[in-house]
Amino acid sequence: MSTDTTASVSTHILDTSIGRPAASVTVSLAARSGSGSPYVTLGASATDADGRCKDLPALPEGTTHVRLDFDTETYFSKKQAEAQQDAPRVRDSGAFFPEVTIAFAVVPGEHYHVPLLLNPFGYSVYRGS
Repeated sequence: MSTDTTASVSTHILDTSIGRPAASVTVSLAARSGSGSPYVTLGASATDADGRCKDLPALPEGTTHVRLDFDTETYFSKKQAEAQQDAPRVRDSGAFFPEVTIAFAVVPGEHYHVPLLLNPFGYSVYRGS
């Protein structure tokens, strides 16, 4: 939850290749205060069955930039293995993007919902509500 002195972040992932939420994707959250400062990892979570991370850590006071790192390689490797159980191998396993990193600026008092639309060969993000 955002306060007057902090921002807050939430995210969810939709796998557009199947039109369903992407479950069990590890998401790590990092923050920094000022564009010259290094990012500090605050913690990680994994998406639930609805593709949402409900327990990302709170942002510290003074945060100006946030980075979300999504482990897409593990997610797509698992999906590929499941699909190949009953079907012949038709393409290389894994994803073209083994990870997706989204960095964005924040201001205190605002909530930032950043959905990730994902498929094995591309992704898109936007500031949601």
